[in-house]
Amino acid sequence: MKIEELRVAAYTVPTDAPESDGTLCWDQTTLVLVQARSGTTTGIGYTYADTGTARLIQDLLAPAVLGMDPMHIPEAWGKMIALVRNLGCKGPGAMAISAVDNALWDLKAKLCSLPLVSLLGACRKTLPIYGSGGFTSYSKEQLQRQLGGWAEQGLTRVKMKVGRHPGLDLQRVHAAREAVGNNVELFVDANSAYSRKQALYYMKLFAGECDVRWMEQPLAPEDRAGMRWLREHGPARMELADGEYGYGLSSFREMMDGVDVVMADATRCCGITGFLKVGALCEAFHLPLSAHCAPLLHLHPCCALPAVRHAEYFHDHVRIERLFFDGVPEPVHGELAPNFSAPGLGIAFRPEAAEPFRQSF
Repeated sequence: MKIEELRVAAYTVPTDAPESDGTLCWDQTTLVLVQARSGTTTGIGYTYADTGTARLIQDLLAPAVLGMDPMHIPEAWGKMIALVRNLGCKGPGAMAISAVDNALWDLKAKLCSLPLVSLLGACRKTLPIYGSGGFTSYSKEQLQRQLGGWAEQGLTRVKMKVGRHPGLDLQRVHAAREAVGNNVELFVDANSAYSRKQALYYMKLFAGECDVRWMEQPLAPEDRAGMRWLREHGPARMELADGEYGYGLSSFREMMDGVDVVMADATRCCGITGFLKVGALCEAFHLPLSAHCAPLLHLHPCCALPAVRHAEYFHDHVRIERLFFDGVPEPVHGELAPNFSAPGLGIAFRPEAAEPFRQSF
């Protein structure tokens, strides 16, 4: 068997309302799709990046993997890692590898006539998720409607953004707690908006007044010393989470003593191959792993990794994945279940739905 064709496309989808977090504002999201074909079988993979990443795949990675054996993913992965050496295996380089690697895993599982979770070896049949959104651009009514809606659907964890206007954060967190009640875990994500002492101050306030159990990325990802300090001095019942901008194993290794929960993203950390490596690292360091965004893509690998605790059910990506793919599972009692009767990721691309959003590159 050979990889006979590798196609790449980029699609930009407007958000359904203006969105912002502690440090950025946006009104659209771009999905870069890769389709890898061997014979009559096609594997699907993707990342959330930009058109530059699509061009990198088309010009550099696609020609390199053509003709390779789709059963030998580690060989293809290693070749792609080597190819981006001079570009750097972070950012676009890592996201480009991720999209191709994800497509190769879907292709391999389909060629084996197995769901990906079975190919990898399942350790659970369902994946707990948490609803994620609560953007700082939302009004109180929007915030409560979204988070409260997830709670009504049976999700037992929800996450909101903080940090853009710190003086309003406690008021917004109180509103969120009011909307979801006392039996739902409430998480906050600052997206690097706080200083060290600001972060500690708000961690104590959120935990003490609103029973917030999770603070995500309060500081810049590079501030490892600050994260260690927060972990040592923060509230005992509030977990510190980080890792969404981890691209390689070394960056995840460096954060291990500064977090309570490791986050990884298979659309960034060099694909499912990289995600599996992070899962092994978490096991070695006795830390839980939580998947960042792209819930459809993470479902199968997360059900194959013992270290995984849950996955992020991110509002923007849920919208796009429902629009672009058939076979997207719906949450049941706050969990997603992979389709054990369909090969690969269990999804099919809907080109007619995606075409209006196609971008040139």
